Order: sequence, then C-alpha cells, then structure tokens
Amino acid sequence: MDNIAGTKSGLSWAVQISTVLLVLLWLFPTVGLLVSSFRTADQISATGWWKALFPTEQVVQYRTDDPDDARVADGAGFVVSGNLFGEEGGSVKAFGVSSRDVGAFGPGDTADMGEGESMTVEEDGSYTWRGNDDQISGRGQRVFVTTTTPPEFTTANYERVLFSGDRTDSMAKAFFNTLTVTIPATIIPILIAAFAAYALAWMDFPGRALLIAAIVALLVVPLQLALIPLLKLHNEVGIGKGYLGVWLAHTGFGLPLAIYLLRNYMVGLPRDIIENAKVDGATDFQIFTKIVLPLSFPALASFAIFQFLWTWNDLLVALVFLIDSSGDTTVMTRQIVELLGTRGGNWEILATAAFVSIAVPLCVFFAMQRFLVRGLLAGSVK
Repeated sequence: MDNIAGTKSGLSWAVQISTVLLVLLWLFPTVGLLVSSFRTADQISATGWWKALFPTEQVVQYRTDDPDDARVADGAGFVVSGNLFGEEGGSVKAFGVSSRDVGAFGPGDTADMGEGESMTVEEDGSYTWRGNDDQISGRGQRVFVTTTTPPEFTTANYERVLFSGDRTDSMAKAFFNTLTVTIPATIIPILIAAFAAYALAWMDFPGRALLIAAIVALLVVPLQLALIPLLKLHNEVGIGKGYLGVWLAHTGFGLPLAIYLLRNYMVGLPRDIIENAKVDGATDFQIFTKIVLPLSFPALASFAIFQFLWTWNDLLVALVFLIDSSGDTTVMTRQIVELLGTRGGNWEILATAAFVSIAVPLCVFFAMQRFLVRGLLAGSVK
C-alpha cells in the first residue's frame, strides 16, 4: 500500500520537512541582518529585529536644565521646571532618579530625594525639581525615563558604510577590491577547466585515466597544505602579494572541482552529435566552441556559483596572497574583521557591513540557481 501511485511515503515527507527547516534556518539570519541594517543603535540594543515593526520600550537618560540658568526662587528654596523631551515630545511610562532603580516612580509621582529635595515628572515629560540652594546648583539632575518610541528605520547606516569615506567604517574600497579578486578568479578557472574537461571527456590520449584519477585525488587535498609553498613560489618568481598572485591561487585551488564537474557533464552529452560533427569535418576546437560549450552551460553556471561564492567569502587566501600593511588591497571579509575590533559594540554598523557583503552573492545565486541542480546532477544518472 505504501507504493500506491499518488501517495507519498514517510521518507518523502521527512525530506520535505527537512528542506523547509533548512530554508528557514538560512532565511531567518539573512532577514535579521537586513532589518537590523536599517535600525538605529538604540533600537537594536532595546529589542530584537523581529520586533522592528512595533513600538519599543526604552530607558533613556535625560538631564534637567542647568540650575544656574533655569532655577527660580520658590519661598525658602528654589525650583527648576521644564520638559525632558524638549521639542521632540514623548510619553513617560516610568522614571527614576537613580541608576539602581530606573523605574521607581510612575508619571505624576513625586520622587523624594532626601533632605527636602524632590523631583516630579509628568507623562508628557514636564518636570519640577525642588530643593534648597545647595541642592539646586551645579549640573542638571539626571532622570532615567522609561518611554515608548515608535519604530524607526534609517539609511544612515548604509551612507556611513558605503559613502562616508572613513577608512575604518567605509566598505566601498573593500567592495571594489573584492570584485577585482572575485571576477577574474571565477572566469580564469572556468576557461582552463572547460578545455581540460573536453579533452578528458572526448579525446583519446595516453594517460587519460591517470589524469582523471589525479584530479579526483586533488579534490581531497586541503588547500592549507599548499599555502606556504605556493607563497614562497610567488615570491621567487616576483609576483609576491598582489592581485595576480591571488588570482592564480584561487585558480589552482578551484581547478580540480571545475574539471571534475565539467568533465562529468560533457561525458554525458549525446555521442551521436560529436561523431556527426567529426564526420562533417569539424575540428575538436570547433566541436568544443560550437557544440559542447553551449550545451554545457548548466555545468559552467553551477561551478561559477560555487567559485564566486568561495572567492567572495574567502579570507584565508586573501590574507596570505593579497592583503598587506598598506590596507589598499583589503577585501570585505578582512574589513568586517577589522570592524569587529574597532566597532564591536556598533551592531548597526556591523549588520549593515555584513548585509552588504552577502548582497552580491545572493543576487548571483538567485540569478543562476536554476542551472545549479542540473549542473551538479550531471553524470550522476544514465
């Protein structure tokens, strides 16, 4: 009965539920970064991003007006009055005159501060501070107000991260540096791997099976093993730390996977098409450029997604082969690490910088994701 057409097995439901859970696990942090990037620092510290559309309750510290300028005589003492919110306005839900109990009193209550000194705060923020000459002097009295603030969204975070020109906060230069690394590091291995994959799939030559086995073996070699020897080689040939070195490094580390994916796809193309083209007198280069390459676009796109995401999010290879003490070649991943050190408490800046760093990969993935599954499954079934 479990195999009746039109019914779904328990395993099928489990797969679908797992897929939904994985999507949600990926979606929630991304949406959280997007929402937080448009919020102010006060609202981020007060509530989570999921409450961004609702009013928030915050404790804000205010000071009364300077007693030396605002106090007036009131019988044997003095009084200072005014409005804590000023022209901005607001609503008081509770207030306190000590940081140990910021919500000790409600609107309209009078806080006894000892020795005849008192503070009264109304719901609209109006206050009256009474005391003697010694008490009503010096700086204004601190008042901790619990108030409800409406939802607030701003683009100031993006202006600061992208257009401020500040070397510490700005991501603009790092953004273009990352593009300079990623685009060539994606295109170069695809070009080389496409030629190699065609040769391994459709050309007969001695040692072809050994080359395929070597490429498969290279897939399991950790790139960390090659970092230091490769950097020494770069220094010896004179390319040192620079864009050329990081392009070649990413190309070398990405070629085994690229050749493996493309070869598996190309070997599954119809043999009749290739043989008919050869009968008609087409050369291997013509077959490759006019037949195989257009038909292999799904595999090319799937590897392009992987390579682009890997190079865009890379920090280790960039640190070894590119970034120097001048900071002129800093990529976005390195810039975010520096922001964590200098702006560790500025969550609005960190959230904005993080979302800027994932915006381009998201666009690339959604633009090419329809080719991803087709390219990855190539050669897996007959």
